[in-house]
Amino acid sequence: MPSVRPVAILGGVRIPFCRQNTAYSDVGNLGMSVRTLGALVERFGLHGQQLGEVAMGAVIKHSSDWNLGREAALSSGLSPLTPGITLQRACGTSLDSIITIANKIAVGQIESGIGGGSDTTSDVPIVYGRKLRARLLAANRAKTTKDKIAAFKGFKLTELKPEFPGVAEPRTGKSMGDHCEDMAKQWNISRDSQDEWAVSSHRKLAAAYERGFFAELIAPFRGVERDNILRPDTSLEKLATLKPAFDKVSGRGTLTAANSTPLTDGAATVLLASDEWARSHGHEPLAYLKDAQVAAVDFVHGEGLLMAPTVAVPEMLRRHGLTLQDFDLYEIHEAFAAQVLCTLRAWESEDYCRNRLGLDAPLGRIDPDKINPVGSSLATGHPFAATGARVVATAARQLKERGGGRALVSICTAGGMGVVAIIER
Repeated sequence: MPSVRPVAILGGVRIPFCRQNTAYSDVGNLGMSVRTLGALVERFGLHGQQLGEVAMGAVIKHSSDWNLGREAALSSGLSPLTPGITLQRACGTSLDSIITIANKIAVGQIESGIGGGSDTTSDVPIVYGRKLRARLLAANRAKTTKDKIAAFKGFKLTELKPEFPGVAEPRTGKSMGDHCEDMAKQWNISRDSQDEWAVSSHRKLAAAYERGFFAELIAPFRGVERDNILRPDTSLEKLATLKPAFDKVSGRGTLTAANSTPLTDGAATVLLASDEWARSHGHEPLAYLKDAQVAAVDFVHGEGLLMAPTVAVPEMLRRHGLTLQDFDLYEIHEAFAAQVLCTLRAWESEDYCRNRLGLDAPLGRIDPDKINPVGSSLATGHPFAATGARVVATAARQLKERGGGRALVSICTAGGMGVVAIIER
């Protein structure tokens, strides 16, 4: 294989993220992906150009979206000779798609490519129950009219009841919020600290919009110019009035609708390239994707569902001889305020770092002012497969604004996994 070479992050574009069943309720993953990819093509003057690959993904998608990456690429303005691939790893999907493109650039298989993702919880696939599906398949296989009719013998109207996609873990039957409640109890994360984190996220995002930080990162869509989840005027007093959203009976529930990410629709993309390609096309790299790591935890047998980034980060740091404090900013996906706080507490825990991570000492404390400086998922929303690309583009833009530095990206995912990365300028 060719030797590894630097992978430049040239920039990213996303549409504003919108709460479920609002502005994008009738658009779907393909429509959002096409708009976002098209805006990236427009911004970087890529019309008619052939890139090495477009990698896109979605978590909640229709079966007709099986070739989402290729279909979106064909409608984006890129050359139809640009291949497309569709990937999925729950909330880490678009970070994984970026890593996939980056790895191909690093070893010289391609010179440029786009990674991204989209998700909708408005236009969800609705299917019939297993019994009716079996009847329909049997009728389709049948050769005679008699056999087709026989497939519906004993049919009951109750079989018409549709099934909606859920977000519960198949192996536990518990939602991500239920699992995070368990984590909050295990790590003694208070309701007040979660609400404070949520309020801070909204205020930081609002301030970033006001100073124009997102001008080059967001493409308006459907008359929306800002994430419609954003609440600049939110306060601890307002959040304190909300009831627990998951643990509603024990009296110890701390996760609410405000300190948890809402169901969200949106899409995001990132353009990556070799230095040679960037130079020849007149683009200045914002930053470079240095490395990435994926890890998993045994959440079925007691580990916290969203704790895998705590495992992935030290594995990645070890390769580079870095400490947790050797970063200028930290972009930690806020699936829940409690999830971020559990992660930070775990890295400070001598017992956890020694007995679970196999370290000689705790990873230590992170300066909170360096975490999500321009807000994150609690304020932007979280379209599952779009969050990674949003975070990478945001981190790269901040490094450019700062004039250099190093960023740590951390994303927890369903299924007890985590995807993390290092970005440098």
